[in-house]
Amino acid sequence: MIYTNLPHTDIEVSKICLGTMTWGNQNTEEEGHEQINYAIDKGINFLDTAELYPIPAHKDRYAATEKVIGNWFKKNGNREDIVLASKIAGKADMTKFIRTTGFTRESITDAVEGSLQRLQTDYIDLYQLHWPDRSTNYFGQRGYKHDISDHWEDNIHQVLETMRDLIHEGKIKHVGISNETPWGTMRFLEESKVHSSLPRTITVQNPYSLLNRLFEVGMSEISMREQVGLLAYSPLGFGALSGKYLSGRMPEGSRLSLFPQYNRYVGDSAVKATKKYYDLAQAQGLSVAQMALAFVNTRPFVTSTIIGATGLKQLEENIGSIDVDLSEEVLKEIEAIHNSIPNPAP
Repeated sequence: MIYTNLPHTDIEVSKICLGTMTWGNQNTEEEGHEQINYAIDKGINFLDTAELYPIPAHKDRYAATEKVIGNWFKKNGNREDIVLASKIAGKADMTKFIRTTGFTRESITDAVEGSLQRLQTDYIDLYQLHWPDRSTNYFGQRGYKHDISDHWEDNIHQVLETMRDLIHEGKIKHVGISNETPWGTMRFLEESKVHSSLPRTITVQNPYSLLNRLFEVGMSEISMREQVGLLAYSPLGFGALSGKYLSGRMPEGSRLSLFPQYNRYVGDSAVKATKKYYDLAQAQGLSVAQMALAFVNTRPFVTSTIIGATGLKQLEENIGSIDVDLSEEVLKEIEAIHNSIPNPAP
């Protein structure tokens, strides 16, 4: 395993982070615990979860994933060996059963307290806002379209004040954002620069893969110059970059067969690009999944790549990507494909 540090901290994390959003729905608690044990054995020390998980969000399964992790901590008692990240759900129709208030002081505090209880821990290493509570472009929206009916009042100072107080109480250690734009990222940074008592945002968890490299357009410069590390999610495009959906296939039990609404990465252009990446990997004697993950792992702005799996065989392949070195020839071919079909799955 390769290790790096969460930016602006001495917290060492594995370059591959174990994502958990299937636990409690597609995976049982026992399977989740097997995944944690296997990942730790392979050198992973970084877990990412959220109060929203498992997906799809549903009131009957609310926060079941955090409970799975909490029971693992209770069983194993080695909380100090794990760097743990979680998130507060943003405001949306799908989260009305959680709360409708957005990121108020009360909602953030209640969310943290709930997560601590379910995770059976005294602290969360990295606490993230799952998505903005203002109207902006995320979750598959390519460009920003201003919504004049959105009367969002800039609450970033208040959010960071609440996070600061939770840090002082020892309940969280650091602050991250997710599904953010360049404007939002810089606003968070600006607020903590002007008001030195406020915590600095150290990570952003955004989608990044061979099918969606939009992070490179505006966010990568911010990431490098401000040292805000990318925690790259969906590096395999919800499994599309394994090639399993090519030629019209729909494997039984796959995410898309269970949840057809998650079609972000299987549009016509995305399928064409995936086929090109698949053919390239085959020609080079590589697994397309490992090629796709190795590409993400080696980007200079990526602090950690969040992988997920429903089975140990898949998990083994994904973790094994850390040992894959992409040649200059492969990297050039990847760029050629990207230039011919750029960002087909925003």
